[in-house]
Amino acid sequence: MNAAEKASVLLEALPYMQGFRGHTFLIKVGGSAMEDPAQVDLFLRDVVFLEAVGINPVIVHGGGKAISKAMQESGLQARFINGMRVTDDETIQIVEQTLARVINPEIVAKINAFGGKAVGLPGTEVFVGDKMKGDLGWVGEVTDCRTGLIQAAVAGEFVPVVSPVARESASGKTLNVNADLAACALATQLKATKLIFLSDVRGVLRDPKDESTLIPTLDPQAIDRLKAEGVIGGGMIPKVDSSLASLRGGVGKVHLIDGRIPHALILEIFTDGGIGTEIHL
Repeated sequence: MNAAEKASVLLEALPYMQGFRGHTFLIKVGGSAMEDPAQVDLFLRDVVFLEAVGINPVIVHGGGKAISKAMQESGLQARFINGMRVTDDETIQIVEQTLARVINPEIVAKINAFGGKAVGLPGTEVFVGDKMKGDLGWVGEVTDCRTGLIQAAVAGEFVPVVSPVARESASGKTLNVNADLAACALATQLKATKLIFLSDVRGVLRDPKDESTLIPTLDPQAIDRLKAEGVIGGGMIPKVDSSLASLRGGVGKVHLIDGRIPHALILEIFTDGGIGTEIHL
């Protein structure tokens, strides 16, 4: 790339930088996007870039595979019902330890190493929840978000990094919560300009085996049509439904992008074409 081309890239990004200054972006990262340290480094450099140009990133992270590994090392068998991890007394301890002592501190340390400022917040200080019915154990759904610590961190120009656990409203005990749903709840409470899901899928594809069939934009009518056609199905349904609920609750736009693509965040936010699926009302 020559100097003129580099300049054109910066000029393409300029109106987005100007338009989003001071706005909050809720970024949820999980799945295979968290497994490759090199990919995580690229993603977190993007986060530092966002903060440097005046955007307020807030991160909610998953940790399912690391938790399953820690359970295996402790001699426990991971069990799932309808995609939810069965969480007994031993499992919830491993969930908390893995999130609080391994995943969250690593993300915070890397952001700091790249010249940003981050602070780790246990989800129990942010999310309030109720235990879900059934035989799932200490699994909950978010009923409220306490945003005081988030807002204090953002005011101090820190990136809050939040783990997906909640404090049960009735007992005060820790609940394991779905990170996607936690991110949606927090984005709605914060009235985030963007809610961005980084995962290991490109976005919504008309043909799951062909990435060239990426659907760049969706609205509620298109989503209903694609559900009826079976294009949106399985695990994508709750993600899309919760995204729509967030939009109706005040979130500006939702983006589904592939965190395995180098600098996926910057490519989605600061280019005219983007790289994933954008959902809007």
